[in-house]
Amino acid sequence: MNSTSAASRSPGRLPAEVTSFVGRAAELDRLSALVARARLVTVTGPGGVGKSRLALRAAARLAAGFPDGAHLAELAPVQDPLLLGHAVLEALQLTDHTARPPLDVLVEQLADREALLVLDGCEHLVDACAELADALLRAAPGLRVLATSRQSLRAAGEHLLPLAPLPYLAADGDGADPEAMLLFADRAAAVRPGFRLEPRNRAGVALLCRRLDGIPLALELAAGRLRALSVEQLAARLDDRFRLLTGGERTAPARHRTLRTAIGWSHELCTMQERLLWARLSVFAGGFDLDAAEYVCAGRGLDQDDLCELVDSLVDKSVLERLDGEGTVRFRMLDTLREYGAHWLRAGGDDRRMLRRHRDWYLGVATWGEVEWFGPRQAETAERTRLAHPNLRAALEFSLAEPGEEQLALVLAGTLWYFWVGTGHLGEGRHWLDRALALAPEPTDARAKALWVTGYLATLQGDLDRARPALEECRRQALETGDDRALAYAVHRQGCAALIGDDPARAAELFEEALWHYDTLGELNSNVLMAMFELALARLFQGDEERGRAGIERLRETCEEHGEQWAYGYCLYAMAFARRQAGDLRLARSFARESMRLNHLFRDLLGIVLAMDLLALLATEGPDADLHEARVLQGAAHRLWRAVGTPFFGSRSFNGPHLECERRARDGLDGDAYAAAFRLGSRLDLDAAVRRALDGGSPEPPPDGCGTDRPGPPLDPARPYSPVGA
Repeated sequence: MNSTSAASRSPGRLPAEVTSFVGRAAELDRLSALVARARLVTVTGPGGVGKSRLALRAAARLAAGFPDGAHLAELAPVQDPLLLGHAVLEALQLTDHTARPPLDVLVEQLADREALLVLDGCEHLVDACAELADALLRAAPGLRVLATSRQSLRAAGEHLLPLAPLPYLAADGDGADPEAMLLFADRAAAVRPGFRLEPRNRAGVALLCRRLDGIPLALELAAGRLRALSVEQLAARLDDRFRLLTGGERTAPARHRTLRTAIGWSHELCTMQERLLWARLSVFAGGFDLDAAEYVCAGRGLDQDDLCELVDSLVDKSVLERLDGEGTVRFRMLDTLREYGAHWLRAGGDDRRMLRRHRDWYLGVATWGEVEWFGPRQAETAERTRLAHPNLRAALEFSLAEPGEEQLALVLAGTLWYFWVGTGHLGEGRHWLDRALALAPEPTDARAKALWVTGYLATLQGDLDRARPALEECRRQALETGDDRALAYAVHRQGCAALIGDDPARAAELFEEALWHYDTLGELNSNVLMAMFELALARLFQGDEERGRAGIERLRETCEEHGEQWAYGYCLYAMAFARRQAGDLRLARSFARESMRLNHLFRDLLGIVLAMDLLALLATEGPDADLHEARVLQGAAHRLWRAVGTPFFGSRSFNGPHLECERRARDGLDGDAYAAAFRLGSRLDLDAAVRRALDGGSPEPPPDGCGTDRPGPPLDPARPYSPVGA
């Protein structure tokens, strides 16, 4: 049984700026002041006017004033309002393993936080965003929301900052160049090094900025043309395009016509191949890499060998934005430009084919991720899948909406089990699986896998009322169709349900049966290793220490042989449990801390909280027992269990060590100290709690009532994997 969580609390993550921020000083000051006095602020304005850029700059300026940081939720790739809560949870690096609605989770998790949440691109989800913002602000007095949208949210207490285009006329008597001209010059210098405003080009730049109404996106697109044209040629040709392209749009707002014309002109000046690629790239949601672009877009007029150069050309023309990461280069298209490309893709009747190719690529990403999840590349696989998450959502949505694709929706949702479980997206996984199962009731192999994955996720959420029937249907179908692999997984997950249902003897029988099936099939992966862990734990719960320890040793050897880390974190917990039973407190503490450290690298909430509760019990034992620290760790574990689900799954076997620790602390501490230690632990965020447990306690804990213990430097996620021997 395993599940992973993002951090319970984080200092926040805002994207780095890839181009300089020009102008907007007055608007930035106004927005900062608004956020300081109002809890909900929405920056409104047309596409391309710079709403997102201003909001992110303001958030970066204000972040230091929020102890829990500033966080960005990019909503443009989220098309289903039911996924809005999941997207915000992900942005806040929060995870809940229960079956509760995401909004309920957000309300609980944010209740005591002081954070700034940026909701970027709300216009297509405006009603859902208004409801979410209202609910969060009512429940979390320390939260502020900064939204960007082409229209207001119309939520209670909303303050608006309408964002106008950049001024393109010089102020009287000022003598300074207007901000639109400064932005154009800055972007022009990026494509023509040495370009600057000077007497010989200032009039032409002023004309351009006036013709483009000071709209930042239009100015950036125009600046990209300076590779081939002078400023004067650019202004003249743009004027021609305005006369040509605004015909038939007389009823549209002037600025809308300006932006559409500027985009249309950039489109006209692209080669036929660049236009075709622009249209095809519009199927991507969020970022993508060159490999994805080559697979999805090549063919029928685009040679794969030309894709790299064409992508580079679209970057030069500001149609694509290059995103440099650690060892990877990715690209994305601004929403306004993506909408324009999607229009041409639909007009050419090629949208369904391209969406299908897009889905096929990301089905491949999921399939390869499932393979690589077993072995030393798990952390890389998790990160690669995380980056692909917006596109995986789009691929699932297409498969569910397109008639005849339901089976592939089942395949994709089921194949992503490692992502739903391994990176803490249980609720979203259930969302996609439930939709796919409802659309495809016929007994296929894909449905069988989706059923056992659903049962697995529901078990981890503590929702046995859903888990048991799903697993029983999977088992029954597997027997009827002769699907031995599905049978093995169904029996395995039924064992998990029995284990948390306080029937370790029955659980052990089911795990043994599942492992027999796995061995017969030649199946060896992380699921199989987890079955080995769960069988060993069931035996330890029964008091069968000899066979339990033997099973743990086999699991440890297998993990080390294959470089498996995910299951090894749980193996270490079992090793700690067994060493404590044998009276070796030193090794038990060492194994429990290493289990916690490794699970923290995966942000594995269940593994962390199990290790923390065991460390709390160990703190009550031996000559260096510290009852205060034990109770602090119990308080921290209590907070984490709220996100996991029912504490210890309601199981006497899992809950026994916790109750024993609680009894010892109560007997050894006076009432006030007992309560104060628990409160201290319950205020620790995930990183701070893990750090405290790994360090063996803080010698000078902050006094009760001084607020949440803020995390110090982050734990090192790059620390090399080094299995601990027995």
